[in-house]
Amino acid sequence: MKQNINQEKTLGLHRWRKKLKLCTIFFPLIIVVFCPDRLGAVGYRLPNQDPEAIARGDAFAATADNPSAIYYNPAGITQLEGQQISAGIYAVSAGQTYTSPSGVTTKANSDLQPVPQFYYTCTLTNMPLSFGLGIYVPYGLSLDWGDHAQFNTLGENGKVLYLCFNPVVAWRVNDTLSIAIGPTINYSQANLNQAIGLIPGDQFSMSGDGTAFGFNAGILWQPDPMWSFGVNYRSATTVDYSGTSQASPYFPQVPSNTSIKYPQFVVGGISFRPNTNWNFEFDLDWTEWSSVQEIVFRGTSFGNIPLVLDYSSSFIYEFGVTRQLGNGYFASVGYVYSENSSPSQTFSPLIPDADLQLGSIGIGHHGQRWDWAIAYHFAYNGGRTINNNYNPQANGTYKTFNNAFNVSTTFKF
Repeated sequence: MKQNINQEKTLGLHRWRKKLKLCTIFFPLIIVVFCPDRLGAVGYRLPNQDPEAIARGDAFAATADNPSAIYYNPAGITQLEGQQISAGIYAVSAGQTYTSPSGVTTKANSDLQPVPQFYYTCTLTNMPLSFGLGIYVPYGLSLDWGDHAQFNTLGENGKVLYLCFNPVVAWRVNDTLSIAIGPTINYSQANLNQAIGLIPGDQFSMSGDGTAFGFNAGILWQPDPMWSFGVNYRSATTVDYSGTSQASPYFPQVPSNTSIKYPQFVVGGISFRPNTNWNFEFDLDWTEWSSVQEIVFRGTSFGNIPLVLDYSSSFIYEFGVTRQLGNGYFASVGYVYSENSSPSQTFSPLIPDADLQLGSIGIGHHGQRWDWAIAYHFAYNGGRTINNNYNPQANGTYKTFNNAFNVSTTFKF
């Protein structure tokens, strides 16, 4: 009898150890599935929505003179005549490398990931109103460390889609001032596959989707041909995700859900144009990541699980220069410094947040009916060392060097 009781206690302890290990794995994985906001310092937030802006280091809020103004500063569409349709593709690689404390190096998959962009604008004849529709991806992409990463119980891969439909209306108040506002209708889905690490071939998988509603607004003021000022504001949104999770072969698939807040951000820009050939602009981009502190996941095999992120608000500093070359051709260069928002204690390999430096370059042409532009940028961090993480498996050095390209064409009629 006593032996049977001891065996039952041992078996029960073993089961609880399995559940405890699964819980500790569950925490960092959910960040990628339900909080796709950071990959490097710019991260799963994608501020790169047009090649003309990217080439200028995304310093575009005070210029905003093509249809992508719907994203960068919707007040800028009052500068456009007639109807314009713009379509583009942004392709970016992850470019992440991890070196463990013992010196073993692992690289994430760096295949280019395509991100679509579409904008339509219409300025009414003899009226001070302009209308627009943007369809773009302000958050998303994926990170894949593969199934042999040393921290595979913390993260293998995650994929996120965050699609935004953004109609806007802009009013040209007078010859120097324009204002605009529009709702954002957002749809997001995500999925994840992850090793558990108790036996070969076990796996944790999760998928979910949800919607959120918000708005963006902008002001563009050009008191003098040499100076222009722009402000863009995007409201915070909350996505209510519903989906399923499964820890195979230990537990059956169960419904899971959570609510995630995506923070508000504000971008302010100053453009200086000493003559018609040059445009210098500086933008300051602030995101209220400090509003994202804790997430509670409901309905899992382990009950409700709180996850502490403890993010802090951060700035992105953007500077760009455009030179008109004649006959409609132009060239641009830009520089960006993006601050880290994640503390070392809660750092996750699936969200390798770090201070980033970005450089960019691009060319394009403005014609009577057709415009085109192409841009390239890279992001670099020489290495962020984590040595005091709550989960020691995350400790090590994370380096970033990614590449991105954007090309677009615009038809005017």
